[in-house]
Amino acid sequence: MSPVLLSPSGRMVAVFGGGNVALRKCRHFDGFRIRVIAESILPELRDIAEDCVEVHIDGDSVSKYIHDADIVVAATDSHALNDAIRDVSMSMGKMTNSAHGGGDVLIPSVLKRRGYTVTVSSEGRVPAFPPYVIEQLDPFLDESYDDMVDLLVRLRAEIRNRIPTQPGRAEFLAKVLHDEDIWHLLRDGDPGGAYAKAEGMIP
Repeated sequence: MSPVLLSPSGRMVAVFGGGNVALRKCRHFDGFRIRVIAESILPELRDIAEDCVEVHIDGDSVSKYIHDADIVVAATDSHALNDAIRDVSMSMGKMTNSAHGGGDVLIPSVLKRRGYTVTVSSEGRVPAFPPYVIEQLDPFLDESYDDMVDLLVRLRAEIRNRIPTQPGRAEFLAKVLHDEDIWHLLRDGDPGGAYAKAEGMIP
């Protein structure tokens, strides 16, 4: 599968299911327009969704709720119903995620920081593995990594007129990233000193 980050940009996600699984899926799609379709819908889902449709769902009624959706999520508590939703959705050419597998969209575990995002997926093979990896990465990726992102953003603006080629700029930023003295300054809480050191390295 190809890992991507997708901008909401007004896209619609149709989520079938009104319980905790659907809630977890909806929280991943923060910023998207969300329609929830289920017989009973949690109050927390009502706070997230733009549109809540309380209705009995079967395989024959799925299509009318997803005609304008960009992504469809099958998150009911019924394996058979999720399979039916998945099959109808994919037959209509919709990007599809199913709580019971078989779709063409997987939702990864996510570690979101101020300046960057890390996602981990086992591509559906071992669902317990990605959250474990995120748990291990969380303490390792300390505040200095966010500070490094900030430093690189500032440097990119500075070097546009001082390093003439894109390969040259990329090589310089890689050199900054691998400079242990800069990392030590960031981890010591001195981003100003780290920037001064990096700026002095500009050819």
